[in-house]
Amino acid sequence: MKNRSYSFKNSAPREGSNSLKYTMRKELFQTEDLIPAWVADMDIDTPDFVLEAVKSRLSHPNFGYENIAHSVYQSQIDWMKREHSFEFEVEYILYSHSVVASMGVAIEAFSDVGDKVIVQTPVYPPFFHSVLNHDRKLLKNPLKQLESGKYSFDIEDLKSKIDKDTKLLLLCSPHNPVGRVWSRDELAEILEVCLENNIVVFSDEIHSDLVYKPYKHITFASLSQEARDITVTALGVGKTFNMAGFAISTVVIPNEDLRKKFKAVYDKNHFGEGSILSQVAFESAYSGGKGWIEDLKIHLFNNYKMLKNVCDKYPQFIKIVPIEATYLAWLDCRGLALKNKALREFFIKDVKLGLNAGISFGREGSGFMRLNFAISFAKMSEVVLRLENGLKNRDKI
Repeated sequence: MKNRSYSFKNSAPREGSNSLKYTMRKELFQTEDLIPAWVADMDIDTPDFVLEAVKSRLSHPNFGYENIAHSVYQSQIDWMKREHSFEFEVEYILYSHSVVASMGVAIEAFSDVGDKVIVQTPVYPPFFHSVLNHDRKLLKNPLKQLESGKYSFDIEDLKSKIDKDTKLLLLCSPHNPVGRVWSRDELAEILEVCLENNIVVFSDEIHSDLVYKPYKHITFASLSQEARDITVTALGVGKTFNMAGFAISTVVIPNEDLRKKFKAVYDKNHFGEGSILSQVAFESAYSGGKGWIEDLKIHLFNNYKMLKNVCDKYPQFIKIVPIEATYLAWLDCRGLALKNKALREFFIKDVKLGLNAGISFGREGSGFMRLNFAISFAKMSEVVLRLENGLKNRDKI
């Protein structure tokens, strides 16, 4: 039973806090006179119960080596069973400091130099960077955009491109940046193709808790026993509870053979046990975070609606892709008729917002921008005001 409610009207200022989002403004945008709404962390305070747990651990003066306690992983097991109907055992879990690091291990573990790895663009840039950095070949299976603005898988394109050298599919679920929550039927189609072609699936599910009603996240590995046997699932608290700075996530691998292959590469890099304070924060988030995340999702969706209202006033310039999950708005700006460099400059100089250029997510993102709306109500009010003024001025040209 929920005992309290949480407010997100305001948040602590991050200027001067060594926040990447703010310290990089000058380098990325050549000015500090803008609101940064790019990198995917929140301008929303990390939950107070997480901070209290960390403070409590700080009362003990010794910070020597520790193993990750059983209770730390059990908190995630309980959360995933309750929230996503995905059940697994402690021995299936490995610590990782980031999903991107885990992805790199998976690429090395389940493919060889020169093999092909599938990515479904537009997608979070480390998906294709990681493939190329490991000297694998990028097999692009672009998503299809429907008339509604939503995206779907292109299964026929996928089938036509796979060959004997295709060893791994990198699945983004929920999807960053297009905001999709893949349906059971959509995931089943991907599963069928991968089973037929002996392809391992690395499923990045870091945004799985940030899903808006009536949508429901379905873990890829929960589809069937066959799915469990070919899936490496990446999970974590970083997005859900704004804890990226704690650098803690997990990899869940039920299949013993896959786990052995993954661990052979993993052990070469000595991931260790992570930080003591990260472990404490991780457990406290999963143990006490249900009410907080439910209130946060209401707030985030209200932010999305504020943004959509502005976009709907200027459909000739900008359309917001319907969102089902994440706090990352995918803005179709092709109506502005600007090339990618000029589009980025428009947001920097005329709107005074620092966003991610859509082209950085693959060529399918040309003409798009990604806006992070995980901010307080006060800051969101300023963001939508700046966007509306920028579009209003554009309309006068």
